[in-house]
Amino acid sequence: MIIQTINLTKRYGKLIALNNLHLNIEEGECFGYIGPNGAGKTTTIRILSTLLQPTWGEARVCGHVVGYESRKIRPLIGYVPDFFGAYEDMVVQEYLEFFAAAYNINGKQRTQIVGDVLELTDLSYKADALVDSLSRGMKQRLSIARVLLHDPKVLFLDEPASGLDPRARIEIRALLKELHRMGKTILISSHILPELADLCTSIGILERGELIYQGSVSEALRRARVGTVVHVCTPDDLERTRQVLDTLPGVESAQVRDQMVVLTLETDTEDFSFIAQAMIANNLRIHEIRQEDINLETAFMRLTKGIVQ
Repeated sequence: MIIQTINLTKRYGKLIALNNLHLNIEEGECFGYIGPNGAGKTTTIRILSTLLQPTWGEARVCGHVVGYESRKIRPLIGYVPDFFGAYEDMVVQEYLEFFAAAYNINGKQRTQIVGDVLELTDLSYKADALVDSLSRGMKQRLSIARVLLHDPKVLFLDEPASGLDPRARIEIRALLKELHRMGKTILISSHILPELADLCTSIGILERGELIYQGSVSEALRRARVGTVVHVCTPDDLERTRQVLDTLPGVESAQVRDQMVVLTLETDTEDFSFIAQAMIANNLRIHEIRQEDINLETAFMRLTKGIVQ
């Protein structure tokens, strides 16, 4: 287990930011950490990054205990916070060389590594640009380039796509997929839930300092499914269609919504042919019959209660 927490708790006076957190992340995973504002995501990441001491409990990264072996952990991790501290008078190349020097990377090796991370993050053409002149998306990529200089095994990213435009988010996602393909273990917190579903191998849902779910995205979607919802589109009278379908065995409810009839069927219903048969028997035309998709955003809303600290 490359990341593990046992009864991890953080208190700020009477406020409990984390409450007996048990988190287990395998090597090579891309783990999505989601939850409402104030749930404790940033607190968790700061503890794992050795920047914050827990009140009690234990956190281990790469087999080393946070607090007791923090000096052994730091060379193995890279931490990207949700804000970028810019050095206004530095150009991109100087910025990266400065941090490479902090890791005792010198001479030709430093030049080679800085060039490699610039290429990986697609920033080579900005090597001579002032850091403060970069867009927010480029600054986020530069921040990721900075933490890759010492080739860490684990990456902690706190809301890396926050405030980015759609193109910048796509570029960041592509970069993270490449880092995951390279074997990096990634823990990423984000509010852009559909992108996590596409990126992550597993997720954890945190609410009010407590982990209420950890596992695969598919299992989260399965747990969030309440009945089977089917959308029926017809050019005929919607109210008449609703009345016909509402009487069918296996239909729990039928409603007219957004120019279609929305049916809630008994849980785990897989064969919808009886809907088409009933419509044909009642001379109702069919444009479309489809099952409603459950996405990660829907699952999050159904699995959480909306409680914040």
